[in-house]
Amino acid sequence: MPAEGLPWLDRSDVLTFEEIERLVGLLASMGVESVRLTGGEPLVRKDLPVLAAMLAKVSGVNDLALTTNGYLLERDAEALVAAGINRFNVSLDSLERDRFYQLTRRDSLAQVLRGLEVLAQFPEAHPIKVNAVALKGVTEAEILPFAEFARQHPYEVRFIEFMPLDADRSWSSEQVLKGAEIRAVLSAHYELVEEPRKDSATARVFTFANGEGRLGFIDPVSEPFCSDCDRIRITAEGNLRTCLFSIGETDLRGPMRSGATDDELVAIVRDAVWRKELKHHVGDEGFVQPERSMSAIGG
Repeated sequence: MPAEGLPWLDRSDVLTFEEIERLVGLLASMGVESVRLTGGEPLVRKDLPVLAAMLAKVSGVNDLALTTNGYLLERDAEALVAAGINRFNVSLDSLERDRFYQLTRRDSLAQVLRGLEVLAQFPEAHPIKVNAVALKGVTEAEILPFAEFARQHPYEVRFIEFMPLDADRSWSSEQVLKGAEIRAVLSAHYELVEEPRKDSATARVFTFANGEGRLGFIDPVSEPFCSDCDRIRITAEGNLRTCLFSIGETDLRGPMRSGATDDELVAIVRDAVWRKELKHHVGDEGFVQPERSMSAIGG
């Protein structure tokens, strides 16, 4: 997010819990089995565990996940697990207090770590994934500490290449610390074993040879996985995005509030998904960064 923050949405612009439940039910009837609550930051939404419980009961939804910055996780972990969320991703870009503050503009590293510890107490919350955005000139010093963090805790630490979705619009390819570069550093200190990649998985996952710890690498810039991407996103305002880097969006809130039937909404979704982008074009000549930043799309 930019230092000055982002404009707040009017309450009427945001989908209600019932509208979200309806859309998830329609998508589940079309074959969607995995749902992720993300952001921005989902835990700032009032009564989010109530929404999670509603979605956990939707027929066809077999996997309910959450991505969070962890700032409010200590408060909400128990309620979220009880509501039915069974997978958690927590953003943690640094294990150093000063660097964490530099990146997030909040002195809250200890608070996030406490939230992870509380969450880890619930067996049904695992696997817990810790996501670190990899930045040149920043993350190199964190590679080995993060590896030890993965070996000493029940988390899968995942390095994610920096993508041109920053609100400051200052991204450049020179800032991208590639997954291959991180693996080269790790391989000089540890023996890593790669696990078979599942269809449509975003991450390459490695275990340490002695079985203590897991690492993941999401490399959308240097090793795109667009060819088998099966993800779509719905924004807080009810716009369907078929790619993180979509330039256009498909309005679902408008038709829904105008009385569209379930069949009509299904037709709108199908038409949009048939036009899903073949690739994201990052690094290609003429690439256009989408208007929305990651903080308004969700991971």
